[in-house]
Amino acid sequence: MTGFGRGSAQFGNHAITVQVNSVNRRGLDLSVALPDAWETLEGGIAEAVRKVAVRGKVHVVVEVDGGRAAQSWDEEAVIEALERLEQLAESRGVPFRPTPELLWQIANAQSGEGQLGAPEEVWPAVEQALHAALRGLGAMRAKEGEALLIDFLGRLGKLTAHVDAIASRAPQIATNYREQLMQRLRTAGLELDVNDERVLKEIALFAERIDITEEITRLRSHFSQLKELLRSGGEIGRKAEFILQEIGREVHTIGSKANDLAISQRVIECKNELERVREQMANVE
Repeated sequence: MTGFGRGSAQFGNHAITVQVNSVNRRGLDLSVALPDAWETLEGGIAEAVRKVAVRGKVHVVVEVDGGRAAQSWDEEAVIEALERLEQLAESRGVPFRPTPELLWQIANAQSGEGQLGAPEEVWPAVEQALHAALRGLGAMRAKEGEALLIDFLGRLGKLTAHVDAIASRAPQIATNYREQLMQRLRTAGLELDVNDERVLKEIALFAERIDITEEITRLRSHFSQLKELLRSGGEIGRKAEFILQEIGREVHTIGSKANDLAISQRVIECKNELERVREQMANVE
């Protein structure tokens, strides 16, 4: 599910900002960007994120004073590092020509922990900003979830209507088959009574092959379970996907059994609705 959150906190003279954004993804794909000096905090950040998100591509950015560019550098330390590199190059007979990129790397390496604070010292401020960002993320995702719930319930209502129409149509199929069978027999010049044992046996076998009573019963049960699950709290995504898989199985069975154009059309509509629900459900936690 998509969402965005932002939080901030103060640590000494530094303003710490945490931004969290997420986009749809079937599983959880988490990435964290933060100052190198605080690299050890990534595990704690990931643990906090996993408590509120189990799906989505989630990206967390931790910035200090607006970003790494605002960090101050120890000029003497940078010069000393350059001189040591120059001495090393001369001792190896390698020409030494500092580039802007090299200066940037050395300056960043020298700015580090001493300027920003040790990870264990800054963690409470980072955690405070992170939790504020996650609350904002959760609020946006909850709002999206409400919209999805309305959509799911609407599509579930359409599926229920299709299944009810199939259930109403099913008893007529055997009757229609009997009439078609008698018509074919008359066309073939075979005058058999409708109560002939052979005719009755053929109709009974046909009725047994096309009986979808069990499938209809299971579908209605699955619809009830899905509706109850959608209205419940907590994680629902994976369980809902399982129920949708079972609904798809029953609909497919009805389609393979049905020897009737009207039911086949309803089955196609059911499959179309199911596909739309599956696409959206893949993003729901």
